[in-house]
Amino acid sequence: MRIHWKRPRCKLAYIALILFVSTMVILLVSRRTDYDCPGCRKDSDMDSQELGRVIRNVGNGFNDEENGLDHVGNNFDLDNLQNQGGDDFDDLRNDLNQENELSNQMQGPGEYSGPFPDSKVAEGVQSQLIDYHNYTQQQLDKARTGLGEHGKSAKVPASSKQEEDRLYLANGFNGLLSDLIALDRALPDTRDPTCGSYRYYKELPTVSIVIPFFEEQLSALKRTVVSVINRSPKHLIKEIILVDDGSTTRPDLNYPLERWLETEAPVGRVVRLSERQGLIAARMAGAREALGDVILILDSHCEVMVNWLPPLLSPIADNYRTAVCPLIDVIKWNTFSYTIQDNGAKGGFDWHFYYKRIPLSTEETAKLPAPYPNPVMNGGLFAMSRQFFFELGGYDPGVQIWGGEQYNLSFKVWQCGGRMLDVPCSRVGHVFRGTHTNRPIAKQQNYLSKNYKRVALVWMDEYIEALYKKMPELRSLNAGDITGELAIKERLQCKSFKWFLENIATDMVKIYPPFPDPDFANGTLRNVESGQCLDTGGRTVGDPIQHPCNGGSNQKFAWCWRETIRIPNEQFCLEAAPSSGRGPTLYNCNNASPPSKQKWKYNPYTKMLMDTAKNQCLEVAPSQKLMMATCSPGLSKQQWDFKNINFDRIKQVFPEMS
Repeated sequence: MRIHWKRPRCKLAYIALILFVSTMVILLVSRRTDYDCPGCRKDSDMDSQELGRVIRNVGNGFNDEENGLDHVGNNFDLDNLQNQGGDDFDDLRNDLNQENELSNQMQGPGEYSGPFPDSKVAEGVQSQLIDYHNYTQQQLDKARTGLGEHGKSAKVPASSKQEEDRLYLANGFNGLLSDLIALDRALPDTRDPTCGSYRYYKELPTVSIVIPFFEEQLSALKRTVVSVINRSPKHLIKEIILVDDGSTTRPDLNYPLERWLETEAPVGRVVRLSERQGLIAARMAGAREALGDVILILDSHCEVMVNWLPPLLSPIADNYRTAVCPLIDVIKWNTFSYTIQDNGAKGGFDWHFYYKRIPLSTEETAKLPAPYPNPVMNGGLFAMSRQFFFELGGYDPGVQIWGGEQYNLSFKVWQCGGRMLDVPCSRVGHVFRGTHTNRPIAKQQNYLSKNYKRVALVWMDEYIEALYKKMPELRSLNAGDITGELAIKERLQCKSFKWFLENIATDMVKIYPPFPDPDFANGTLRNVESGQCLDTGGRTVGDPIQHPCNGGSNQKFAWCWRETIRIPNEQFCLEAAPSSGRGPTLYNCNNASPPSKQKWKYNPYTKMLMDTAKNQCLEVAPSQKLMMATCSPGLSKQQWDFKNINFDRIKQVFPEMS
C-alpha cells in the first residue's frame, strides 16, 4: 500500500517515527543475548520476510573495487529485491533512503562519535551482507605442491639432523623445517562446511594486528605475516604491528626483518622494546601503537585459515563491547602438520587456575558453527574494539611476563558490561612448542603466583578462598598495588564474581565447583602385605610403582568426590587396566565425564580398592609390580590403608559399605 501525504510535516514526522523505532530495534538486537551468529547469516537462514534487516541475493558475483574488495563475492542489497516485490520494495527503499537522509542531517556532515573512528562504521545490525571469500586465492592454493603444502606432515633431510636439533632447542619447534616450507603454503580448510555459506556485514571496522615476538625463528614470523595478508580482505587491515620484546641473539630480526617488511609487506612495521618485558607488556605496547578500530592479537608462529577475519569483525561491528576468539588448530612442532583441535569448546579453569576446555551444551552444539559465548579466552589469540579494550584499562599492568592475563581480561569483559564469543568459522593454526628447549627464561621469579593473586583479589571477591584452599601459599604472597584495577572496577560498576559464575560460567562450575564436597580418603596408600606405598615414580603420566613409604608428594593420592583417585595437582588420575594381570596407569583426568576406568571404590572395612569398569581389585604381584586381579576378600596383597579416611562421608554416599 502506498501512502499519499497531503502535508509534508506529517510525512517528516512519520519518517522520524520510523527512524526512532528502527533505532530502538537495532539497539535491542545489537545488545541481544542470543548468540546465533551475530553479524552474519548463512544463505539457508534468509527469506523475503526479513526485508530491511538481512537481505538475500542468490548467486550474483561482483568485483567491488570501489569498496576495496579485490575478490569475487556476493552482495546483498535492496536493489536485488526489485524482481521479488514490485512497488512494496520501491516503498521500502524510499523509506530507508529517507531514514538515512534524516539520520545524516541529525548527525551533521563530517561528525562521527561511534566506537570505530578509523572506518566510521556505524555500530549495530546492518542490512547488507557480502561473501568475503577470495575464490581466486583458494583456487591457487588448491594447485600448490611441495614440502608441507596443504598442512601435510614434512621432515628435513637426514643429513641435516644436527642443524635440526640445534634449531629445535633454540625455538621449541622445528626451525629448520620452518625455513624449508614456503611462507605462503596452502592449508586444508578445517572449517565446518556451513561456514562457506555465511555472509558478513559489508561495512566492517578496520583492524590493527599485534604480533609480539621474542628471539623468534624469522621464517615462522614471516609466515604469520604472509598468511594474514594473503587470507584477509586488504581494506580491513589497517596495519600489522610486530613487537620485538627485547630480542638480542638473532641479527636477522633487526634490519633483515625491517627490509623484508618494506619490500614484501609494507602494511607491517616493527615496534622495539629496549629490554625484555614479557608477553603481556609487549601486547600492551602494540595496542598503544594501534590506529585501527579493532586490536587483534596473534602469536608469532601462526597461520590463519581462509576467510578468518570477517567472522571475527562482524560481532564487534554488531556490539563494540565484544571480544572474539577464533578456534585454534594445531601445527605440530616437529612436522608442521596442520590438524584440527576440536570444533568448539568453552574456556574455563579449575581452582588451581589451570586452564580447562569445557564441553559445549547440547543446545550450543546443535547451533554450530554459529558463535557461542565463552567464559574464558585461551589467552593467545583474540580481537576487541580498541575503544572497549582501553575502557577496560587493557591488561592489568601488574600482571607481568605471562600467565593469568587471560583470566584478567576475560573477567573484565564479562563483569564490566561486555560479552566474549568463540567464532568457529574463524580458525587459526598455532605452533605449540615442544619441551626441553634452550629458550631464555624470565629473570623475574614467582611472577605466575603473583599474577594469579592479583587477578583473584580484584575480580573474584569471596571466591579467592577457593584458590587459597588449593594454593595456600598465595595467602601470604604480596600481590602489589591493585588500587588502579579496583578503580576501574568501581568506575565501570562491574558485576560480582558470583554473578559471573551463576550466569556465564555455569557449566564450568558443575565440573569444577569452587567448594567441592570433601574427599572420601586421601594421603598415602600403603599395601598391607608389602608394607610399601603407591608412588608416582616422579611421573605425572605413566605407570605408578611401589616404593618405601615416605609421605612425600609422589605418594599423596586422594579418592575425591568424583570417585576418582588423583594426585595433588588434580590433573592426573589413576586409571585401571582393561584386563587382569596388567597394572594401572596415571592419565589425564577426564573431569567433565569420568570414565568407569577412572572411577574407584575403596572399602575402608575390607581395605580393598576396586575399579568400577571391570570390578577388579588393585593387587601387588609376586614380582612386586602392581596389577589388576579378581577381587579376593581377606587377601593381604589386595588390602590397602589410606592414611586419612572420612568414614562419615563414605557411609553417606556408599551405605552398603557400613
